[in-house]
Amino acid sequence: MKLENKSVLVVGLGRSGVAAAEILRCRKARVTVCDLKSADEIGIDSSILQRAGIEIYIGAYPEVSRENYDLLIASPGIPLNIQPFRQAFDQGIPVIGELELAYRLKKEQTELLAITGTNGKTTTTALLQDIFARAGRNSFSAGNIGIALTTLVDEVESAVIAVEVSSFQLETVVDFKPHICGILNITPDHLDRHQTMQAYIEAKAKVFQQQDSEDYAVFNYEDSNLRELGPSCPARLFYFSADQSLPEGAFVEDNYLVIMVNERQERICSLDSIRLRGKHNQENILCAAMMAYLAGAPAPIIAEALTHFKGVRHRLEEVCCENNILYINDSKATNPESAIKALESFDNPIILIAGGRNKGSSFDQLALLISRKVKELVLLGEAKEQIKQSVMDVNYKNIHEVETFAEAVRTAQKLAEAGDVVLLSPACASWDMFPSYEHRGDLFCQLVQSINKDVR
Repeated sequence: MKLENKSVLVVGLGRSGVAAAEILRCRKARVTVCDLKSADEIGIDSSILQRAGIEIYIGAYPEVSRENYDLLIASPGIPLNIQPFRQAFDQGIPVIGELELAYRLKKEQTELLAITGTNGKTTTTALLQDIFARAGRNSFSAGNIGIALTTLVDEVESAVIAVEVSSFQLETVVDFKPHICGILNITPDHLDRHQTMQAYIEAKAKVFQQQDSEDYAVFNYEDSNLRELGPSCPARLFYFSADQSLPEGAFVEDNYLVIMVNERQERICSLDSIRLRGKHNQENILCAAMMAYLAGAPAPIIAEALTHFKGVRHRLEEVCCENNILYINDSKATNPESAIKALESFDNPIILIAGGRNKGSSFDQLALLISRKVKELVLLGEAKEQIKQSVMDVNYKNIHEVETFAEAVRTAQKLAEAGDVVLLSPACASWDMFPSYEHRGDLFCQLVQSINKDVR
């Protein structure tokens, strides 16, 4: 991809936008960056970019025309209906994302394995990279997991990269072609951005759009949306299932994780030896194991990884156990389906902290599970009235409304008794109160440690 002397506008100055600007500058493009937020809100030192010869628009967008820009780079958090993109589309100026840019610039010998889905992406991506590391391969994880893929393009000569890709990133791919892709599930999420479920499904399906018969795809057999997508996938398709045996693919049989390819069966390890809890994690494990096996990882190495991998931060993370009360940070549960999976992972009575910004989801199914499994419900944030109404509709009454996050944690701690689980699984995005779910989860951990220290 020739970028020298090309005029490129990067829209959005989050992690992906800054990484894209830096790699464009290294390739001698004329780079402009813009963001409607202030420099303080973005959290960057704009003078660093200016000294690098990058033009900056903060708090405004520049006019876009063929005379001043050859290419626009979209950060994943920025919707495609804003002024710069509309102007670019109207004038036929290409718009791609940081993921697509990285793909076009990566070295040929670098192999990409892409993981997407509504829930479980980060766990699966981290596990996949761990398998390759144990197999002695030069491996990295990148993408939506928190490391912009463009930051690795010039650092990696030959490697396998497990890339977590979101629907926002996939909206702007054109040539992106992973050798192996995995889709964990597709359930309603981000409908405030995609508007319809069909548009969301179509965005996810772009992960395999450019694959061919030499590539592989791994889908969840228990997801009806993915079974419907199966016939349109041009790669060789394998399914995984945590519920039933399959003639080919990855599945659970007699409490063992099994992989079957070309009539050869590999019994990987027993479910009892795996450290990750919950049915949803069985699906994450099956997907990662199948993708790793197709990429050449030996079955014993896969088994070693599965029996040692503890998971990722903010996803059913055990914070501490005080007075026989278990505190769990599941801040990454940013939609109702993810919170449902968290609730299903525990048999103990649960004190649930939920609420935040709704991304267009219904809370009705979550409310039904809350009525069966949640001892006390602590609500806060923009969506608390919606969640409250949903649980009241199923005659659930143990509701405690609070205004601040610190108050939520204190309330949950006071309500909990020995044998209970205090679970932060918000079912909502964090953006009404926090910059990210990581900030929310970090504060939860800090407050839990502080509160329990005070009562010791």
